[in-house]
Amino acid sequence: MRQTILGVFVGLILSGVGVFWWQGRAQVETNAPPPPEVEDVAEAPEDELPEVDPGELVGPAPPKASELTREERRFFRYDRNRDRIITRNEMLSTRSDAFRKLDVDGNNLLTFEEWAVRTTERFEEMDADGNSRLNASEFATSAPKPRRTPACRC
Repeated sequence: MRQTILGVFVGLILSGVGVFWWQGRAQVETNAPPPPEVEDVAEAPEDELPEVDPGELVGPAPPKASELTREERRFFRYDRNRDRIITRNEMLSTRSDAFRKLDVDGNNLLTFEEWAVRTTERFEEMDADGNSRLNASEFATSAPKPRRTPACRC
């Protein structure tokens, strides 16, 4: 019984504080300066941006891009949150798409049957003549495609 009364009392206090805070915010918003008046809205085209003379104001300099080494780029592919530490989850996250393709029923468990079905499908795709054997040229079709590198580093 005491807990109920205490809960109601604390709730009333919190709601009273909330009302005063809300009214204080409303008072600040009513005293905000009015938006600038436009002399003739019909004359100004809608597609044109307003022009403002910045005077002698100068914005901040853009950040300088640093050239990353090949190893740093490889490191940052795994370091998703850029804290310069690779956690186990970050390391495994790059393989999650491949895992999801193998996990047919979507239960986040890869059974032997799911793996075997996909492996059998890949074998049948490689076996061009359908004799259930792979020769060297058929096996070569399973090699990963080489990445095309640009002619120049623009």
